[in-house]
Amino acid sequence: MRSGPRSPAQIYALVLGVVLVAAGIAGFFWETSFATGTSAGVEQGFLLGILAVNGWGNVVHLVSGIIGLAVAGSYAGARVFALGFGAVYALVALLGFVATENDALIGLLAINLEENILHVLIAIAGIAAGLATPAEPRTAAAAA
Repeated sequence: MRSGPRSPAQIYALVLGVVLVAAGIAGFFWETSFATGTSAGVEQGFLLGILAVNGWGNVVHLVSGIIGLAVAGSYAGARVFALGFGAVYALVALLGFVATENDALIGLLAINLEENILHVLIAIAGIAAGLATPAEPRTAAAAA
């Protein structure tokens, strides 16, 4: 049983987990292609008409979301997730901005400007949530 409120990192892991699992599932309704190389960027759908998706990206979103949901109940695990995924999404955004529009990131993941902006926001939120969560939870005695 949980004692006390959730940390910022736990909230981040829970919310991002739910959103990524939903996006991963929904993405398969728009695009299921598992093309690789230069055709991966061409064979893409647009989730909600905005975000570039393909089968590989849908799997990445599902796995990332499941990991977030799995660690959301753990104070330390959620903090590591927030900082780690914040850093990973910052790198993905950077690589996405370097790639050309409608290209495939590492030859697999469909990307576009809107997706890159979303990755920046996910990175900022993750790093902020991780930094806002102390390494050790406050105890009831320390809070008094």
